[in-house]
Amino acid sequence: MAFTVDAAQAGERVDRFLSNCPGAPSRSRIKGLIEGGSLLCNGVVLREPATPVRAGMVVVLDLPAAAPATPQGEAMDFNILYEDDDLIVLDKPAGLVVHPAPGNETGTLVNGLIAHCGNSLKGIGGERRPGIVHRLDKDTSGVMVVAKTEKAHLALSDDFAARRIDRAYLAFCWGVPTPAEGDYEGAIGRDKRDRKRMALVTHGGKWALTHYRTLKVFSASAALVACKLATGRTHQIRVHFSANGHPLMGDPLYLRRVPAAARGLSPVGKGAGLDFPRQALHAARLGFTHPRTGENLLFETPMPPDMQELEQALSDS
Repeated sequence: MAFTVDAAQAGERVDRFLSNCPGAPSRSRIKGLIEGGSLLCNGVVLREPATPVRAGMVVVLDLPAAAPATPQGEAMDFNILYEDDDLIVLDKPAGLVVHPAPGNETGTLVNGLIAHCGNSLKGIGGERRPGIVHRLDKDTSGVMVVAKTEKAHLALSDDFAARRIDRAYLAFCWGVPTPAEGDYEGAIGRDKRDRKRMALVTHGGKWALTHYRTLKVFSASAALVACKLATGRTHQIRVHFSANGHPLMGDPLYLRRVPAAARGLSPVGKGAGLDFPRQALHAARLGFTHPRTGENLLFETPMPPDMQELEQALSDS
């Protein structure tokens, strides 16, 4: 779809402008496409739906072929830690999106789970996110539990909502938290300046609490920390550590400049920290009560190879 902005339309948000064009999809769909990189304005990719259009601007929106209403199964390998008739526990690799969304309609964990479980998984807890009771960010690795029955989905969802789940993470951050063990808290809501980011907010948002403990310090410039969640907000650990001056290594959203702490590392350690390609965050432990048997289950996984290599490089500093 290609359109040219006339003088009467100048100044409108680009998503609103497009939604009023003939044959355009819904405005929410347009927003998703824009954020996914499907919009060209005068030949340049534009990802911000609120950008105002100018008279004479040529706007081209790439409309992908219609996706199935429900996710389809796709064969893929993932590390299953435990499975029975009620649930699956797995170690999600970094880079794998959990469920379909605009820009990631296929190739997600949900697609793989449907292929693994068959059509019995479809519809449990919702058509777009069948079986999903919690999620990890695309580039966060670690332990997840997925429900295979509606009863398990409801029970596990209630336990997550009531904070009866034991969740712990490992992360590498810039600088060294002081004190070495403590709490970061504060309400988290959408960042008004960048809707892809979350932020600590004074109005609105949801209260969040992260317990942390420093496990290892690298040249007083970086640290390996263990984090236990008392709440489960979007980007919680990433936001709390960034807001307290210790952004996670490799974080594409909350690390916007070279941290001063990097100067204290050796060239090898500094390079490994600055070049780490994702947020250095791993969901290392997940404990919960089995929704049918009542058994207490606990699963732990080591850091993936990329984080282990990062630790070695920092240790050599």
